[in-house]
Amino acid sequence: MNHPLQFNESYWEERYTKGQTGWDAGEITTPLKAYVDQLKDKSIRILIPGAGNAHEAAYLHEMGFTNVTVIDLAKQPLDNLKKRVPGFPDEHLIQGNFFDLNQKFDLIIEQTFFCALHPSERKAWAEKMEQLTSEGGKIAGVLFNKHFEGGPPFGGSKEEYRTYFEPLFDIKCMETCYNSIKPREGSELFIILQNKRNN
Repeated sequence: MNHPLQFNESYWEERYTKGQTGWDAGEITTPLKAYVDQLKDKSIRILIPGAGNAHEAAYLHEMGFTNVTVIDLAKQPLDNLKKRVPGFPDEHLIQGNFFDLNQKFDLIIEQTFFCALHPSERKAWAEKMEQLTSEGGKIAGVLFNKHFEGGPPFGGSKEEYRTYFEPLFDIKCMETCYNSIKPREGSELFIILQNKRNN
């Protein structure tokens, strides 16, 4: 699947070049840190799609997780991660389109990727996520629970999101974050979705 023309590789590369990265918190955000900190198995296959500067990947690497893959359309944020974390394995840094991936992961971390996609791609996002998660695999992360003018980011609501998720996943959690970073307080949902295959 090709991204809408206005949100292609060149668009995102330019955003990074110009420093127009207001979504970048500069470190792993508290909801995801809290989730990662309770994970026990550090060998699980983890994907971070639309990873950007991938502060989550850097944190996972620091915490000893050994099988973390990041993918982004733009090259610059992947280079940024490699500069910050020289030991991050090159083979787990993928510049490319999420929709072209054909691997299986036990956990997919969602952080600002869903909201960067045009809403017309959300059904395809859910279907691709289902394909990429292993049997019983999970998606965990945050979604905006508010609407924005224009975009990206593109917002939405719990009711809308359920229409994409419920056919494919068991919704284990979809609640307002209690520990969002200050600029996002009251505007984020924490989600845990589990692949329905062999739960």
